[in-house]
Amino acid sequence: MSSSTESAAVTAAENEVDTNAQASREAARLGRAYHARGNVNLVVDSCADFAPEVARALGVEIIPFPYVMSDGEHADDLWETMSAHEFYERMRAGEHVTTSAVTPGHYLEVFERAAAEGTPTVYLAFTRGLSSSVDAARQAADMVREAHPEFQIHVVDNVCPSAAAELLAIEAVRQVANGLTATELVAWAEEARYYVHGYFTLDSFDALARGGRIPPAAATVGGKLDIKPELSYDTNGALTLRGMCRGRKKALRAIIADFRANYLGAEGGDEKLPMAIVSADAEKDALWLADQIRKEPGCADVPIIYSSVGPVIGAHVGPGMVALLFWGKDRRESLSFTDRIARKVRGQ
Repeated sequence: MSSSTESAAVTAAENEVDTNAQASREAARLGRAYHARGNVNLVVDSCADFAPEVARALGVEIIPFPYVMSDGEHADDLWETMSAHEFYERMRAGEHVTTSAVTPGHYLEVFERAAAEGTPTVYLAFTRGLSSSVDAARQAADMVREAHPEFQIHVVDNVCPSAAAELLAIEAVRQVANGLTATELVAWAEEARYYVHGYFTLDSFDALARGGRIPPAAATVGGKLDIKPELSYDTNGALTLRGMCRGRKKALRAIIADFRANYLGAEGGDEKLPMAIVSADAEKDALWLADQIRKEPGCADVPIIYSSVGPVIGAHVGPGMVALLFWGKDRRESLSFTDRIARKVRGQ
């Protein structure tokens, strides 16, 4: 290993230790403040890109999504069997990662276990805006209802991918602890999901091009001009392009600008709700983003959860993604007037 490569590896390890330590401290706080068990069994999935420490603190069941690499199929186990750094290094070396939806049969196994236990169950599912898995979950839920008519099972599209879904799940756990029934939690989640924001940037367009989301020529031009996108997701959970920035730092500053425009803080009545910062093996930029957020009014002591972008989402965005996720204004308020008309037509 060359001295420069060795130095880069040491720096990456130090940054990972730093973010892992902070994640552990935040997980301990959540473990004291939040309680997973109540009158509702909450199920989530690995596409929420949980910090492993937070997942353990919450105690909810996490359904692993599958992905395939050159050595076969893997289950997203929150980096237990492969580190995030190893995964993204393999992508940097040219390995192509593919993903697939969870099958109805796998969901059926999870929901049948829940039915045997008997506690009303709510699954906050990875959004249909990015995956068809939620349809498979609904099929499985229908089969369980048919076999166990007395059992309550609900599937809710979270419409907020990656760690935005982690924030939604964290607060859902607290709502269960506060006594919400399964039916009440569904109504809460179907409204609350529109108040979780996520803004992110990518290091390159390569993974998007390989996944067919943009033309390969556009990825090539973007790379030559050092163009970095700022992206988010719409009210259906699908990716949206917010802008194009010349250089990485400008893209990160665009994320901060969107934070300022949409974060409610004390105005929202509870400025202590945690935020999340996730990265695809880009801890240095994640820590820089956190430092900038700490300088914003009222944010000096807001809890920040650090985690790595999981392999399923990571396969489509590639190494270098950095995202900021937080509770803020109702995202439906920013809809264009034509989208508002469409939602009214659909009765939403």
